[in-house]
Amino acid sequence: MKRVTVIVMDSLGVGELPDAANYGDKGTNTFTHIADNVPELAIPNLAGLGFGNIEGAAGGRFAVDEPAGAYGRMSEVSKGKDTITGHWEISGLETKTPFKTYPDGFPQEFIKAYEEAIGVEVLGNCTASGTAIIEELGPLHEETGKPIVYTSADSVFQIAANTAVIPIERLYEMCEIARKMLVGDWACGRVIARPYIIDETGARKRTSQRKDYSVDPSGKTALDNVKDGGLTTYTVGKISNIFNDQGVSVSVHTDNNMDGVDKTIEALKQDFDGFIFTNLVDFDSEYGHRRDPVGYGKAIMEFDARIPEIIENLSDDDILIICADHGNDPVHTGWDHTREHVPVVVYGKKVKAGVNLGTRGSFADIGATICDYLGVAPTAIGTSFLGEIL
Repeated sequence: MKRVTVIVMDSLGVGELPDAANYGDKGTNTFTHIADNVPELAIPNLAGLGFGNIEGAAGGRFAVDEPAGAYGRMSEVSKGKDTITGHWEISGLETKTPFKTYPDGFPQEFIKAYEEAIGVEVLGNCTASGTAIIEELGPLHEETGKPIVYTSADSVFQIAANTAVIPIERLYEMCEIARKMLVGDWACGRVIARPYIIDETGARKRTSQRKDYSVDPSGKTALDNVKDGGLTTYTVGKISNIFNDQGVSVSVHTDNNMDGVDKTIEALKQDFDGFIFTNLVDFDSEYGHRRDPVGYGKAIMEFDARIPEIIENLSDDDILIICADHGNDPVHTGWDHTREHVPVVVYGKKVKAGVNLGTRGSFADIGATICDYLGVAPTAIGTSFLGEIL
């Protein structure tokens, strides 16, 4: 079998990009600030692959003398710092025009049209933290049945609802209606269903039934090229949503990071050639956005502990790539993504150990390398580093 597995540690940036100040993100460094706030942070397996040797990764405090993998960091050429932009660029697409954002909420003419389309008024229509707004507006939503609408610094239209008030299928239907409407003058990158429950303690808790509705990719991606080349593309987590199912052969849902690792390992145990693409969203949604460096650090250690199991399931010709899609510095102001370099670590039985890939010019170097290795059509942008690691 000849496969490439890419695992995205969603939001684990390793230091500000040169233009970070333009995004209000000067001085950000997600991984370093987690390490600063979690003295007990230990990443023996990531470090062994070379993660700690990456420029910007906690000042070298996790560096090792003889990394088992290749390592480096990547710059983003696309405009923006959101999930779609990062993943599309990893897969070989540049986003030249940032997705439209709504810092003051969505236009009233859209909200009115949307309310008419779904047959009920909405609450909120503001920029907010997802966990904060369900505490603030949850009681009114539960009393009136009106869904909660909110956005962030990203191009997102999010709908939160208690599933005991608005059943999950109805929430998805509301999202599908919004997705069809949020085009043209009302363009928006993603619509996200944000269901929640009230647990046994009385706390409002978001569930794993989140669902993203994205716009179609602006061109062909590494997923398309691999699938068109007759190979399998196997996506784990929210990847298929990010690409609106374009170029996807198999898609599996995940409940959390560890479930994502489990399902990646399940994919590795299967017999096919191609591309496994996994997103581990908890780093971002549970800890980055909630500005929780301690929780983020614990999540990194949980993932680190699973790396030997992932490696055990690699075939002789498998290549494993671990990276991120943007930053989300948990000590930065606000609760939104941060404009940072992202790490790249590459391992395989045939991958040269200790290769420093330096600072790559684009996230798309991953997509270019995937297509190069699998012998399919190249991506539109990106420079393959295959010759440096084999």
